[in-house]
Amino acid sequence: MTSSQMALAISETSFAGLKLRGRGKVRDIYDAGDDLLIVATDRLSAFDVVLPTPIPDKGKVLTQLSLFWFKKLHGIVPSHVLEAVNFTGELAPYARELAGRAMLVRRTEPIPIECVVRGYLSGSGWKDYKKTGSVCGIALPGGLIESSKLPEPIFTPSTKATSGHDENISFDEAASQIGTPLAERLRDVSIEIYRRASEYAAERGIIIADTKFEFGIANGELIWIDEALTPDSSRFWPADEYKPGHAQPSFDKQYVRDYLEQIGWNKQAPGPALPPDVVAATRVRYREAYERITGHALD
Repeated sequence: MTSSQMALAISETSFAGLKLRGRGKVRDIYDAGDDLLIVATDRLSAFDVVLPTPIPDKGKVLTQLSLFWFKKLHGIVPSHVLEAVNFTGELAPYARELAGRAMLVRRTEPIPIECVVRGYLSGSGWKDYKKTGSVCGIALPGGLIESSKLPEPIFTPSTKATSGHDENISFDEAASQIGTPLAERLRDVSIEIYRRASEYAAERGIIIADTKFEFGIANGELIWIDEALTPDSSRFWPADEYKPGHAQPSFDKQYVRDYLEQIGWNKQAPGPALPPDVVAATRVRYREAYERITGHALD
């Protein structure tokens, strides 16, 4: 990767006329009148630590892919997106910086549950299955191996941690926190989104192994918020390389995780800087995921 390409990475945003509401691992959030402005930076976190080296184009991939899915699956549940192209009014002076990586969104009351849907046995689900034969209290058939396709997608909620790891919980635990009717609604909507998206991605050579969603409530209506089926919130596997029995290659930051494991990092902050070849390879994976799913190149 050339130095000019590296310079395109944006690790932090600053807009003098806007009030910064908070910074997440990847996104910066600003107040915008009655609404919110969400700007996806190129920051990358691994093992819950934000690394010092950003990945060029990552924020644009996350934003543009989310917008693609929000629009495509709007019939299932509306999203919080109000505008992502024409930034006017107080946002007009920053239109160039916001282009491609920002969304003006409705404020909602976020539901304090991560809505995880798993179609394949991987990650923490695989660890849970090896110990108990179930995932988040859902009993599964015996004899499954790592990366096995599940008979049906399962809803495995988790807590939403402000820092550190989210914690897997059972459906009953989720229902006790937010009420059974809302928990059932989240389960049904999440599984339907996953089914529709998985079918679409499969036609383009990508397996969506699992994904997570966030929802909020606005005026009594369920609203899909945050991001939608991105390489940060999902496991995307190339279908032509799928072989159950081990971890799969993926279109996300797994390349970075593998590098960090290889160098023996202790997974404590501060994280190590990434070498140019790891940055370049990760950037390619994010862009390829976007291009395969949407059918066109990232602007």
